[in-house]
Amino acid sequence: MGTSSGQASKLVSKLEAELGVRLLHRTTRALAATEAGQTYFDRLRGLLDEFDALDTETRNAALLPRGKIRLSAPLSFGTIRLAPRLADFAKAYPEIALDVHFSDRLVNLVDEGFDMAVRVGKPGDTTLIARNLCNSQLIVAASPAYLAARGVPQTPQDLAGHDCLIDTNYRDPQRWSFAQNQRVVVAGRLTFSNASACMIAAEAGLGIASSPDFVLADSLASGRLVRLLAAYEEPPMGVFALYPSGRHLALKMRVLIDFLAQHLLHPSKPLPNRME
Repeated sequence: MGTSSGQASKLVSKLEAELGVRLLHRTTRALAATEAGQTYFDRLRGLLDEFDALDTETRNAALLPRGKIRLSAPLSFGTIRLAPRLADFAKAYPEIALDVHFSDRLVNLVDEGFDMAVRVGKPGDTTLIARNLCNSQLIVAASPAYLAARGVPQTPQDLAGHDCLIDTNYRDPQRWSFAQNQRVVVAGRLTFSNASACMIAAEAGLGIASSPDFVLADSLASGRLVRLLAAYEEPPMGVFALYPSGRHLALKMRVLIDFLAQHLLHPSKPLPNRME
């Protein structure tokens, strides 16, 4: 136990004083247990074995991720990119239960009892710890039919003469941002509170959408939409896992965040169909 003989002697003497019983016969040559000492040892040995077993079980339980995680995630990113990864995670960690809420509302993690949130864009709450999981690019796109009828915008300023699809999930839906701090006021007759709805309207030739790459990826790959103004795009924005500060990060949370970072961080294939 890493205890010197002198320290052990002091500890035994202290125990004898507390019990009021001599446990050892001491001579200049040897030590021997008294009858009370032998009885005490025999009874204690079983308790120590049980304590060691409990210690081992506790350590093993700590090494096996288990328990329930309550998670909040945005609707589009959550259903398109996150849900498949969560299904993979559930297969890999059968002892962890997931309670996932898909909503674009910014929940209060502490007040509403969430363990973690996934959010797209720079976190505004500095009281939360943030870990970057991956990046997302905001892309402007329209259908070939729309562009054939209305022309191809060459600069962000050209959007003023086009029908734009307004996504009210953005803080300032009618001001689209581009590189070098360019902000362009856009207008259109269709307004949605969901990026996937904007994508559907864009595919139908009803206007130009500005949506994240994870929403538009399949439409761009298939040619249903064409990427516009790629040279003016802002740098990618982060997708973050957020959890309350000052809280010990449980093993179940750590393995989930590590798993998502590993499976979401890899960059996707370049999106085709650019039109400058």
